[in-house]
Amino acid sequence: MAYQTWFAFFVAACVIAISPGSGAVLSMSHGLNYGVRRTSATILGLEIALVVILIIAGAGVGSLLVASETAFNIIKVAGALYLIYLGFSQWRAPVEVRQEGAALDTANATAAATRGQAWWQRCMTGFLTNATNPKGIVFMVAVLPQFIDHDRPLWLQLLVLAVTMVAVDLVVMHGYAFAASRLQRFFRNQKAVKAQNRFFGGVLMLVGAGLFFFKRSAH
Repeated sequence: MAYQTWFAFFVAACVIAISPGSGAVLSMSHGLNYGVRRTSATILGLEIALVVILIIAGAGVGSLLVASETAFNIIKVAGALYLIYLGFSQWRAPVEVRQEGAALDTANATAAATRGQAWWQRCMTGFLTNATNPKGIVFMVAVLPQFIDHDRPLWLQLLVLAVTMVAVDLVVMHGYAFAASRLQRFFRNQKAVKAQNRFFGGVLMLVGAGLFFFKRSAH
């Protein structure tokens, strides 16, 4: 892969990662609730899904999914319903107050994990959030061909592109989580925690609802 081609993809990957989406919202929500270290498991799930989508698109399966209206609609509806479920769960998450007055979100289902649960549950939440997003597949199908040299080994190029995109996305998602975690000191009472739950829950539900209106590109 030529350096110019790689750099162009790097710029595109930066734009994609920085653009607000369900992954960014989830990273900020988990960063605010659990801090950066625990949110790393969520981000790992996001990146695994990102690699899966890139491989699917690069192998040509993504094109078939986009071309099939039935398959596309199944993915779209599943993704929309999952995000709405996450958002509704966070909106309704009950908040208790400890005796010392610190607020504790005891049932943040959107985070898919409390402090006593395994890291893989947060990881699965991140994975499903990205894997059920049809925009990711459609975007990859549209973008990847621009950076693939058909005269060179496909899988080696996909490896370079995947490493580049994951590295960029890891930095950006951790940046979102870190920025949100800095606000934790402002959410130490029941009213503030409930407000942030409803904010992020509402955003996730809006993103999910927006997927219902997402259409395939015309062929």
